[in-house]
Amino acid sequence: MTTPFPFTAVVGQDDLRLALLLNAVSPAVGGVLVRGEKGTAKSTAVRALSALLPEVAVVPGCRFSCDPAAPDPGCPDGPHEAGAGTTRPARMVELPVGASEDRLVGALDIERALAEGVKAFEPGLLADAHRGILYVDEVNLLHDHLVDLLLDAAAMGASYVEREGVSVRHAARFLLVGTMNPEEGELRPQLLDRFGLTVEVAASREPEQRVEVVRRRLAYEDDPAAFAARWADEEAAVRERIVAARRLLPQVRLGDGALRQIAATCAAFEVDGMRADIVMARTATALAAWAGRTDVLAEDVRQAALLALPHRRRRNPFDAPGLDEDKLDQTLEEFSGEDDPDPDQDPDGPGGGGGQPAPDDAGPQGGDTAARPEAGEGGEPQPSGAGEQSPARAAEPFRTRVLSVPGIGEGAAGRRSRARTEHGRTTGARRPRGALTKLHLAATVQAAAPHQRARGRSGPGLVVRRDDLRQATREGREGNLVLFVVDASGSMAARQRMSAVKGAVLSLLLDAYQRRDKVGLVTFRGTSAEVALPPTSSVDAAAARLESLPTGGRTPLAAGLLKAHDVLRVERLRDAARRPLVVVVTDGRATGGPEPVALAGRAARLFAAEGVASVVVDCESGPVRLGLAGQLAAELGGTAVTLDELRADSIAGLVKDVTRRAA
Repeated sequence: MTTPFPFTAVVGQDDLRLALLLNAVSPAVGGVLVRGEKGTAKSTAVRALSALLPEVAVVPGCRFSCDPAAPDPGCPDGPHEAGAGTTRPARMVELPVGASEDRLVGALDIERALAEGVKAFEPGLLADAHRGILYVDEVNLLHDHLVDLLLDAAAMGASYVEREGVSVRHAARFLLVGTMNPEEGELRPQLLDRFGLTVEVAASREPEQRVEVVRRRLAYEDDPAAFAARWADEEAAVRERIVAARRLLPQVRLGDGALRQIAATCAAFEVDGMRADIVMARTATALAAWAGRTDVLAEDVRQAALLALPHRRRRNPFDAPGLDEDKLDQTLEEFSGEDDPDPDQDPDGPGGGGGQPAPDDAGPQGGDTAARPEAGEGGEPQPSGAGEQSPARAAEPFRTRVLSVPGIGEGAAGRRSRARTEHGRTTGARRPRGALTKLHLAATVQAAAPHQRARGRSGPGLVVRRDDLRQATREGREGNLVLFVVDASGSMAARQRMSAVKGAVLSLLLDAYQRRDKVGLVTFRGTSAEVALPPTSSVDAAAARLESLPTGGRTPLAAGLLKAHDVLRVERLRDAARRPLVVVVTDGRATGGPEPVALAGRAARLFAAEGVASVVVDCESGPVRLGLAGQLAAELGGTAVTLDELRADSIAGLVKDVTRRAA
């Protein structure tokens, strides 16, 4: 068995360690979402936490970890008699991003259920995680249908497995911990709200602290057991402190003053619903217990707000989570309660730091957030040889209609184009390929019925064999790859025009955020084209690149199209099932090099030959129009729309009409 990296040996990351420890003290806090760049010890800290948790008492032989003091009356392995049980270490169960539904909730043997009436059930990861930790690395990449199952289990504290009227239920109460890199896409708001706390982590910029990180990691890799032994005393001390805080927790007093501060803070930051108030109250109580106090102080409420509210406050999709700490302090001061404990009382308690972990290393604070950069509004061309102009600010985004790709795909789950999926409305039946997941009962009975006499049926039961089973085929929605090919040359540099173009693209990015698309951005100007943003689920990154997009120079249209074609070719190798839609934003002009217009036409015909859905946004302006964008659209096999039409009907609605006509 691999020796885990000690929790107390993690350098810095005070907010991360504190949030995990508070959940160890009070699992009712509701879990932790850890957001941050790669290589910041997110997974290391989470995996190390399980070694600090107290052991769990379980009913011997129960696959669902029932508590012997209060066994679940509906346990599939029950009923159990209350009494003494055995103890085992708390589990940390990892949910892989690519896990199947049966792996998560468990599998029911449909053949035995139909033929014998027996509920033969194999527990899944939710059963393993009961009364422990369920850890999801890269939780933002989790498929929608798995997210829905997690939401149901987290809300009800139980998991239900149903197959055509045959169902099994078992308890599933777990500490949900997820890690994610925001550059790879955001999390669905419904799942985001299920995490009690959230922390932002980043690598330290202090050389000495970085040196210590490397020193400890190398020492651990050289001899994990010896390294863990060096930290055994610190680990034991933290484990004892967790046990002591759990015992003290029921005695902690949450006064009316603290409750008023909690309610006022949630109202001031306009969080939706009442879950934030409850989580803040539980977190503040856990902070007091962790510090060894029986009264909740204002500083506990402040720390609870910094951990529980950043991901719940109302914000635009492209805004980073975070809190205005000046506003937080002002609210707490305004609603300070008179029934709070004596301010002369030692606020640190035996643990010190108002609930913070021992300050042996300084770490980044999760409450600090970087402001979203804004594109400059300078208006004059620079006197450089390239003729580059400063970026134009995007116009105000607008709501778009649904953009879709024609036909029926089989791509990743999403909310845009029609696709064959495991979830959705039933459209037919087929023989199962591998394990049966969604039974089509009528088709199964129809397949088995003609053979009942030959199989010697003598009783009321239906004789069903494996060959009779039919898988239900379903139609739902998929996410697509929307690849923007944006002309940033001098002919597009008119500030008002480029502002409108950016506003239209930003509107589509907002729509892609809601519909779980991947997006990519190719720009061309001067003498070449570049991939400003490779295909990604992070529309935040696409919006940032769009705002900083400079303009100027010649118009290498062919280079832009060829670069986009290369991007699609590589993406097909990575994810062949995800269908693309190419949106070319240009006035259709092509300059630079020999025969630029003919070369652009040949490049465009590559897309038409492969049947790639496309639309050209015609940005040509002025009284004399050459119609070059329309010619480009014809070469692509798509349709052109003028820039003036964008504000009237929105680009997404126009693309929807275009793709319907192409179908």
